[in-house]
Amino acid sequence: MADCCNDKACEIDALRNRQSSILKIVLGINAAMFIIELVAGLLGHSVSLVADSLDMLGDALVYAFSLYVVSRSSTMKAKAALLKGSIMAAFGLFVLGQVIYRIVFPQLPVFEAIGAIGLLALAANSTCFFLLWRHRANDINMSSVWLCSRNDIIANVSVLFAAMGVWLTHSGWPDILIGLALAVLFLRSALFVLREAIKELRT
Repeated sequence: MADCCNDKACEIDALRNRQSSILKIVLGINAAMFIIELVAGLLGHSVSLVADSLDMLGDALVYAFSLYVVSRSSTMKAKAALLKGSIMAAFGLFVLGQVIYRIVFPQLPVFEAIGAIGLLALAANSTCFFLLWRHRANDINMSSVWLCSRNDIIANVSVLFAAMGVWLTHSGWPDILIGLALAVLFLRSALFVLREAIKELRT
């Protein structure tokens, strides 16, 4: 039996196996939360929940790509990161469109739905965050998925603030403003991932 303390190839294989297992778990969590948040967001007329659900979908796709490249070359990982950044940018632009739609066609969101689903999403993303923590510096692949997880927690806390704002003001503006802030966060993270991926491809 190979000794992973001395066999570097064995160490790398073990690391890849651990990465694959973690990515499968967080992929499942994000896919399930996408469906839950999207339905709740549409029924509750919440831009922030719809935005967060699309973030969950984007992350599920990101984790799927990351799982595919986990045992592949650094060039392939950089190309996957480039694709992830593009997806994040696309969702950021989509949420901007939702914000504009809600400004033109205002509707009061259901703050109870925003708060309850926001708490559930925060619990789910906190689990993903801690699962990915130890792998965040392994390579560009795991670094980018950890970044997505960190952004998710920020987004979830923002959604809870949106619920509180709607409850206190009886207005949809807190929800719209949080949706706008999430869009900016998506686009900023997308630019970071794209910049790092391009840097990796050049080297």
